[in-house]
Amino acid sequence: MLKARLCAVGTSVPPSRYRQTDLLSELGITDSKIRSLFLRGAIETRHLVLPPADSHGRRTPESEGELLAKHQQWSIKLASAALTKCLSGIGRTASDVDYLCCVTTTGFLSPGVSARLMEHLGMRPDCSRLDVVGMGCNAGLNGLAAVAAWAESHPDKLAVMVCVEVCSAAYVFDGTMRTAVVNSLFGDGAAAVAVHAGQVPQADTLHPTVLLTSSLIILDALEAMRYDWDDNQGLFSFYLDPDIPYIIGAHVETALKQLLARTSLTFLDIDHWLVHSGGKKVIDALRVNLGLSRFDVRHTLGVLRDYGNLSSGSFLFSLDRLQREGSVRRGDYGVMITMGPGSTIEMALVQWT
Repeated sequence: MLKARLCAVGTSVPPSRYRQTDLLSELGITDSKIRSLFLRGAIETRHLVLPPADSHGRRTPESEGELLAKHQQWSIKLASAALTKCLSGIGRTASDVDYLCCVTTTGFLSPGVSARLMEHLGMRPDCSRLDVVGMGCNAGLNGLAAVAAWAESHPDKLAVMVCVEVCSAAYVFDGTMRTAVVNSLFGDGAAAVAVHAGQVPQADTLHPTVLLTSSLIILDALEAMRYDWDDNQGLFSFYLDPDIPYIIGAHVETALKQLLARTSLTFLDIDHWLVHSGGKKVIDALRVNLGLSRFDVRHTLGVLRDYGNLSSGSFLFSLDRLQREGSVRRGDYGVMITMGPGSTIEMALVQWT
């Protein structure tokens, strides 16, 4: 059976870009502990769709309905831009797509993002589709596993995955440390990847082939990352346990061994690491427990610095940077790692061919 290849990547972000220092001013944050969250997280800038300002220049809180409307509007804008850019890289258009998978956690729509994106881009009505909703930051690799399997069972058909997260549509501004952690970390953005198991659209370009995927759920940490309904605010509120870096760090080596156990490869055979930009402490914990250098995760750190945590699509932003860097050689192996609610560590083994 032909293996699925990732033939092109496209990304998009909202036009408004903010430095962390700008956001402290925009949001009127004066608490010293919360300010340190914004300034010491290895993030310099993020792209966000902030709430409108009132007559005094203060950002006005949005209702749950307004946040859902923002998610719907911007998820289609960002997904459309990322997918169009991705497909243009292989000389294709939206009408060429045979299978569409859309991944998001920052809002609920029914019909989902996939149907609305098909309408927006005028895609063929016989295009098969899948929506992966609510799985969190790890969901990009959950979606990719499904898309790769579909591509392999439909040779010469074009499949695409779009991860789109309007994280600013999941913000709560209540002055608490719980919500401040989220507000200091996440950014808005989308990433699309074209997946094909037939003849490679660009024969002169190296493409990562998906060899294996694996999943490890840490049920003892089921509540470590979650969405809760806040009765006082009338909003959904995302929660991140302070122990997340240690939870991920303690289990990531097990997850990697589980992935590589199905091959003859060892840790030393891996040439490239594409890791979810989950936050400075999470990346540090992963590096320590896998023995990775800062160079190994340079693209992960660069995405975190320039965009913050983009949730499900973060690893594709790193893949885009690696592909454009031009350092990959034929035969190189790579491991993709995403982490999120469950708590879950997802991995994929790829090889450039």
